[in-house]
Amino acid sequence: MGIGGVVVSLAAGLMFWGIAQAESLPQRWVSAGGSISEWVVELGGESKLVGVDSTSQHPAALRELPSIGYQRQLAAEGILALKPDVMLGSDEMGPPPVLGQLQAAGVNIERLSANPQLPALQANLKRIGELLGDPSRAQQVFDTYQQRLQRQQQWVSQAQTTQSAPKVLLLLGHTGGSPMAGGVDTSADWIIRQAGGINLATHSGYKALSSEALVGLDPQVIVIADRSLEGDLAKQALLKQNPALAATRAAREGRLIGLDPTLLVGGLGPRLPDGLAALSTAFYPDSQPLTADTKLTP
Repeated sequence: MGIGGVVVSLAAGLMFWGIAQAESLPQRWVSAGGSISEWVVELGGESKLVGVDSTSQHPAALRELPSIGYQRQLAAEGILALKPDVMLGSDEMGPPPVLGQLQAAGVNIERLSANPQLPALQANLKRIGELLGDPSRAQQVFDTYQQRLQRQQQWVSQAQTTQSAPKVLLLLGHTGGSPMAGGVDTSADWIIRQAGGINLATHSGYKALSSEALVGLDPQVIVIADRSLEGDLAKQALLKQNPALAATRAAREGRLIGLDPTLLVGGLGPRLPDGLAALSTAFYPDSQPLTADTKLTP
């Protein structure tokens, strides 16, 4: 066989290997956990999704897919009806017996960390990249994300040279229920600190605080992540339900800030850098907002 024949044979072999590799990858995916679903889309896997959970609201196209319910209250029957090869979600998804049923039915269960830390995100993106057959793209996306967070931290450091870090509470809730303050080891705590604030909630996880406790903490800024209302409606509902909050410095100075609650689900998501930039601007109003064009001194 001549050189030309060898080249043709090699090319053909590589082509068939590539086809075989693609066919061995999961083609029908269901995803649970807003940030996880967003990363699947970000890494080029949107066409593989055949169903998502109720926290997967971004991008808007995901809302058109069949819903598999809330990530913590999944049901096997509806998921199996979609005939998925893989069930991808954060370690918040469940309940465990349902995941066991799915696994017994031949669905590959991929549990990714919801830990709001960069090493966990890097591992998550690596695994999604492997399932998509494109780990190099996953690493590139992570590197860019890390650079954006480093730029965010540099902006906060500069802002703090002339302004004090505000004392903040992040309240997660929905109309009619008691708001839950995000404490340590939560995405809420990570977001507050990354945006340059001091989290006043020192308990672990999410915990309901009495009106007296909220007033006693007297936050300078209250971040509201309401699951059913947005903007001014969420602020009005919070103050109506907790009238004592009107006495806090945050309410008196009009520093009640809305936050999309889906940013808190499934770990660090692709929209978080933009959310952090908006929060930082609210935390440090005397500084120029952080944008791609913002000039930062070394």
